[in-house]
Amino acid sequence: MKSADLVIRGARVVSADQIIEASVAIAGEHIVAVGHDDLMPPAAQELCADGLFLLPGAIDSHVHFRDPGYPHKETWKTGSAAAACGGVTTVFEMPNTNPPTGTLEALRLKQKAAESSYVDYGIHGLLGDDTIERLEALLEAGVTSFKAFVGNTFGNLPAPTDGALLEGFEKLAPLGIRTVVHAENSSILLRREQRMQAAGRQDALAHLAARPAVAEVEAIGRVLTLAEWTGARVHIAHHSAADSLFLLRDAKRRGVDVTAETCPQYLLLNTDHMRKLGGIMRLNPPIREARHNQPLWDALMDGTLDMIATDHAPHTPEEKTRANIWACDCGFPGVETQMPLMLTEVNRARASLMDYVRWSAVNPARAWGLFGTKGVITPGAHADIAVVDMDRTGVLSQNRLQSISKISPWHGRAVQGYPLHTLVRGRFVMRDGQLVADAAGWGRSVKSVQCMPAPRPRNTEHYLSAVLQTPEGVSPSAAPLQDPT
Repeated sequence: MKSADLVIRGARVVSADQIIEASVAIAGEHIVAVGHDDLMPPAAQELCADGLFLLPGAIDSHVHFRDPGYPHKETWKTGSAAAACGGVTTVFEMPNTNPPTGTLEALRLKQKAAESSYVDYGIHGLLGDDTIERLEALLEAGVTSFKAFVGNTFGNLPAPTDGALLEGFEKLAPLGIRTVVHAENSSILLRREQRMQAAGRQDALAHLAARPAVAEVEAIGRVLTLAEWTGARVHIAHHSAADSLFLLRDAKRRGVDVTAETCPQYLLLNTDHMRKLGGIMRLNPPIREARHNQPLWDALMDGTLDMIATDHAPHTPEEKTRANIWACDCGFPGVETQMPLMLTEVNRARASLMDYVRWSAVNPARAWGLFGTKGVITPGAHADIAVVDMDRTGVLSQNRLQSISKISPWHGRAVQGYPLHTLVRGRFVMRDGQLVADAAGWGRSVKSVQCMPAPRPRNTEHYLSAVLQTPEGVSPSAAPLQDPT
């Protein structure tokens, strides 16, 4: 190795298994050396990282950048800027934009919008009743994965019928593609909300009452049943309830290829905060009672839950502060605040930095077929790095968010631990805590580097595609055979 573009010197490099004192050399978009400082090649630039930690850039598998369709809430440029300033180097964006990402035309609109991204990205296509015949075409055109809204949420996309969900899994299982599922029972949610509105309830806690934990329990159980039968890979989005964790544990013991995420809001907030902040905290699934917080932490620690995501879902302040809870849009920004929130918990000894790297980078990279290229700081990997100061303290402010949405339940929360610099494929997108404005457009789709493990379809003889034709040797008519006598 003759020279490098950048050497980061004197850092502590964090993986899921260890923390080592090392310097890191970067050439072009890749890491080329990790080791003793004396072994580093000469470089065009150097960054002194004494006392700092190098983390693999976070991979957020659940963001809503609202583009196309809702640019007053967020755009790819502003949303990805928030990611860059939050130490997040790869995002996976959800399909409930306008138009939904369920056609080739809609996908092209989203890909065009994503050209302004600061960070790398995947795009979840829509799995619904009317998209089943387009799944393969969407994959060929650039989607990395799919999303099924089994529970209703912003955009009011109709939940796929169980038949469509099964057929979608049958199509995707042989391809090895993972499907994200918003797992709440839509029928329960809609009926309870209608009854509660008719009864005149519009307080903040009405939203939780309309979406009880049993709705999550039922939907996760149904999704896991269909996934196990077909061999499809699934991912449970924004897991919120302690009551449904047993389903994930049992499914993983049986070998079901299921991953699951939770979010900082389900770990750190509860109905006590909802009473104070009202509609600002409305999101789906809802913030639940305090009894759910610790079991979710325990599930992260034991591997039942695999990763941290944010469900970054921005809206304007006016859309979040209406007096009627049913009129408050669901969601709030989170991609920029996730890392300082979680690093604060690490500083409180609730988890280790190695645990955090496992949840924020390693496991997401494995789930989406990126591990080795992303999710690690090792020679040959993309130079996706968050340079973190674990001692830096501050107070989160919604007014300083890169997101268009300047309203957050985290406003005023004290934190300790911040990303100072963020590199995406070797380029600074945040430096010294400031967005690098001319890095807009540096982000690229991860489709070209995605490599999912070999698929493991099951019960293929029962797939709909296998039973559409009359089997060989079977009469095409159900009429009884005539007695030859």
